[in-house]
Amino acid sequence: MKQLRSYRFDFNTALFLAPWLLTLAVFWLYPLGYALYLSFTKYYTLRNEAVFVGLENYAHILSNAFFWQALQNTALFSLGTIPLTTALALVLAVVLYSVPRFGGFFRAAFFLPSVTSLIVLALVFSTLYASDGYLTMLCRIVGVPFPVRGWLQDQTTALGSIMAMDIVISSGYYMMLFLSALQTIPRDLYEVADLAGASAVQRFWRITLPILRPTILFVLVINTIRSLQIFIEIYVMTHGGPLGSTTTLMYSVYINAFEKSDMMGYACALAYLAFVIILVFSLLQMWLLRVNRAVGE
Repeated sequence: MKQLRSYRFDFNTALFLAPWLLTLAVFWLYPLGYALYLSFTKYYTLRNEAVFVGLENYAHILSNAFFWQALQNTALFSLGTIPLTTALALVLAVVLYSVPRFGGFFRAAFFLPSVTSLIVLALVFSTLYASDGYLTMLCRIVGVPFPVRGWLQDQTTALGSIMAMDIVISSGYYMMLFLSALQTIPRDLYEVADLAGASAVQRFWRITLPILRPTILFVLVINTIRSLQIFIEIYVMTHGGPLGSTTTLMYSVYINAFEKSDMMGYACALAYLAFVIILVFSLLQMWLLRVNRAVGE
């Protein structure tokens, strides 16, 4: 009887999971496996024909200067945004936690860009960065040098402008994560530190920061994954220009897959190389997170 009940439970469980598992297999596992197969082929889109070429696509990628430029731009974007975004989110969280007056309003204000469409935000910032935009007008009034053709049309400022936008619109989301972690810290710890004569800076370094370290590492992991997959901002604002200065790995995958004929196999190989890069960094940071938890325990 127990075996029969166990069988019915397993059957019912599988029945309820079937729609999700079918969706996963059709829309995730199959495309993932088929893309892996295409990465070893020369795929002719119009003829729907794939010719096996082995590792030729991967060798072509590693010898292609445009790949290394896209990888460099992606690395610069990640290294330039992740530390600043994390630091800004942490500072905002600590300030809002310490000064609760009008906290609800400021939390909503900082968090709002995180739930707004990236396409809308990219269009708004494109207007701000235009040659006749508000940022250029402000620089002209103050007397600060500015690119005449616009911030997104200058090779030296295009990537930095997108990085600045990313820091502004994403810091609010990570701020909410830090705020949630701050609310779990017992007040008794701060009261004991006050009785011991610790300053605000000492309380932050000795109490707040060590307790928030797992949250900081978690933020670094998800921010790294998101930064290495930057695409929408590039597609809407610059299309990889000027002169490839904002072309990233994901945008390069899109260009080769959908805007160049017979390059689908190359694009799949490029996507899998990007997948490996993201996986390596994610596993490394997750390992650091586990090490930190072990030390804390």
